[in-house]
Amino acid sequence: MPTLRDVKKRIRSVISTQRITNAMEMVAAAKLRRAQQRIEQARPYAEKMDQMLGHLAAASTSEIVHPYFEQRETRKKTLVVITSDRGFCGSFNSNIIRRAVRWLDDNREYETELITVGKKGNNYFRIRPVPIIRFWGDWGGSLDYDRAREVVRFATDRFVSGQTDRIDLLYTRFLSTARYRVTSQDYLPVAPPDIPEEGDERDSVAMDYIFEPDAERIYAALMPGYATTIMVTALADSFASEHGNRMIAMNAATKNAGEMIDGLTLQYNKARQAQITKELLEVVSGAEALKG
Repeated sequence: MPTLRDVKKRIRSVISTQRITNAMEMVAAAKLRRAQQRIEQARPYAEKMDQMLGHLAAASTSEIVHPYFEQRETRKKTLVVITSDRGFCGSFNSNIIRRAVRWLDDNREYETELITVGKKGNNYFRIRPVPIIRFWGDWGGSLDYDRAREVVRFATDRFVSGQTDRIDLLYTRFLSTARYRVTSQDYLPVAPPDIPEEGDERDSVAMDYIFEPDAERIYAALMPGYATTIMVTALADSFASEHGNRMIAMNAATKNAGEMIDGLTLQYNKARQAQITKELLEVVSGAEALKG
């Protein structure tokens, strides 16, 4: 049975842990607000980019030719796995890793490779029999546009050069503060733009454009930016989801610590009361013995 000193020491330890988890919850909440702002900026831009590409395709007089659209026989696939650098974020990383393992199982007939973004995913897969061709870590839970462009440049170069035939993204999509969804998304080759049909309201809007010099060359200028937009949006979603999961996990840890402190305090008070009662009985017994 633990002594009073042991119980008191444990209470102090749990109180110290509770302060840490509470501080981590507040930091995660502040980072989440900034990450949400980035998502609010990135998503409308990505949607407008999709709309612009559709209008370009509708206005073009011939088939759009660009390396990012090249559909070829799939022999090799690449998966970009986006996880966090740090833990204490609930099931965030385990859900991504579990989905990545399932993706590898589903694509056994192809040669596969990984690009890992975040230490947790890299640490898991580096001791498994799957090649990791490139790793980016130490993001600090915030979006770095220069490093994001490095990821895009590396991935697109491998696809254009024929070193891989297909690239998929795996990340956690941010829905709300308490809702997230692990998402698998085709990255390269890019799906052909959604061309408005005749009679569609979008058709008249698209055909009102006059393109200079021509749609094909505009596509050549826009596609690198489009690939970067998709990657930046995925990273922003992932970082926001990470902070949201960490905030919820630390909130639960703080509450659990509070409940543990209450239980230990009750245990301490009961043990203290038992000790006082025992001491009183000893005094009374001693007094009675002296009388006799």
